[in-house]
Amino acid sequence: MIEINTNELEQIKQHAQKDYPYECCGILLGKFKNGEKTVTQVLEISNEKEEENRHNRYLIPSTKILETELYAIKNGLDIVGFYHSHPDHSATPSAFDLEHALPVYSYLIVSVYDGKAVDLTVSVLSNNREKFEKEIVKG
Repeated sequence: MIEINTNELEQIKQHAQKDYPYECCGILLGKFKNGEKTVTQVLEISNEKEEENRHNRYLIPSTKILETELYAIKNGLDIVGFYHSHPDHSATPSAFDLEHALPVYSYLIVSVYDGKAVDLTVSVLSNNREKFEKEIVKG
């Protein structure tokens, strides 16, 4: 289960709409507690993928992840997940998403059609890394 309030969800949707027709991406910060995650901060990250591939791929540089991890530690937070958008495509995780995900983290995907966020899903990778499982979102 993951708890994300309306403000954070709206921030993610706005980011997805702003970056359309390219994929947006970002990091979800918060806390792990008793098997649940709570998101308290959303960090928008610039998609560093080469421009010709940004419509269906995103890249968060490892230096940005390290910087965010240090920020989280300093502020008593955890990286609890990541988000990105699927321009003109469903919010279903792709095979590429499956190949690059890690268990434990939440993966939020926003579907954006014609510049408008229409749907989102939150999933977590199974421990055997074979599939995504939908995560219950509490608001």
